[in-house]
Amino acid sequence: MLWALTSSAQAQDAPQLNLPRLQLTAGLHLIDTQLALSPESRTIGLMFRKEMPTNEGMLFVFEQASTQCFWMKNTLLPLTAAFVADDGTIVNLADMKPQTTDSHCSTKPVRYVLEMNQGWFAKRGIKAGTKLGGKPFNSAR
Repeated sequence: MLWALTSSAQAQDAPQLNLPRLQLTAGLHLIDTQLALSPESRTIGLMFRKEMPTNEGMLFVFEQASTQCFWMKNTLLPLTAAFVADDGTIVNLADMKPQTTDSHCSTKPVRYVLEMNQGWFAKRGIKAGTKLGGKPFNSAR
């Protein structure tokens, strides 16, 4: 039993590496995203990662639109969360400090949240109102 508890704790301390991937676009910029589709993968998110490539991020996909709130406990990287509407439009952005429990929420109900390294959006002039492209945003709902 102790082994099972230790094994489970170690699994939670390791970054998620085998998530499905999807390519998104932000204007001329390509984003390689890992998809957090399940409640478990959304809970773990980018926790415990020590680095993330420049054009990589994580897209959190929820079953229905609602106010989504994120925090950074156990997350080592400074990130920016883009809260994204069904059509791919960024509703709002939130810079998030590592290892904090401050809540960062969408200003409108959304089903998608894209986390990128902090500064990625700003350096490319991407802000609220910018439309992202890619499979989840191209399909009619």
